[in-house]
Amino acid sequence: MLDTETTGMEPAEGDRLIEIGCVELDGHAPTGRVFHHYLNPERDVPAEATAVHGITAEFLKGKPVFSQVFADFLEFVGDAPLIIHNADFDMKFINAELKTVGHGGIPAKQVVDTLAMARRKFPGSPASLDALCRRYDIDLSGRELHGALLDAQLLAEVYIELLGGRQRGLGLDAQETSSGGSAAAPLVSLQAAKEKKARAPRPHAAGADERAAHAEMVGKLTDPIWADRDG
Repeated sequence: MLDTETTGMEPAEGDRLIEIGCVELDGHAPTGRVFHHYLNPERDVPAEATAVHGITAEFLKGKPVFSQVFADFLEFVGDAPLIIHNADFDMKFINAELKTVGHGGIPAKQVVDTLAMARRKFPGSPASLDALCRRYDIDLSGRELHGALLDAQLLAEVYIELLGGRQRGLGLDAQETSSGGSAAAPLVSLQAAKEKKARAPRPHAAGADERAAHAEMVGKLTDPIWADRDG
């Protein structure tokens, strides 16, 4: 799961990445591994952008530039599918930044867009990340502003719901193993997924009536393979 925050809307007009957040899923279950970095864009952060994500140019001073983290980022994502909400926006920034360091970019075939998934599943309905969280009763109380890592964590829950449903025991409630340089982030815990209650054995042997009916049916067949076997 991947999300970004930026200085604006268009890398072609000089806008830059200022935050990347990734959450790893394996078999549609969170592993606890994340990649998270704030980035120095080496330019100003317009007030209208700060109003969305709360990140200021002053805060980003001293943070690494993209060229210092891109190798770790590429190692983290590898060739795994990238699940992104409104993928066109994030990928144009990711690939624009990769171009500045001489990398050819991440191919579109590696990307899954949950916005497109949601629009197919709920045509005509709101399909923003907020709207999908409300639809699936996913807690938004910690999302006063946009944030790449938090949004990637929320998207993980939304994505599993779009696929058919998540296990309700999975929660954002512990500490993750971070591959980035920021403070420890909330963990999507796997403990509840591992704790399963064993079912009591259930009798399943055929009754006398069922065995008699089966024998009658077999008797009507030519050379049945069951002829020499007990019931």
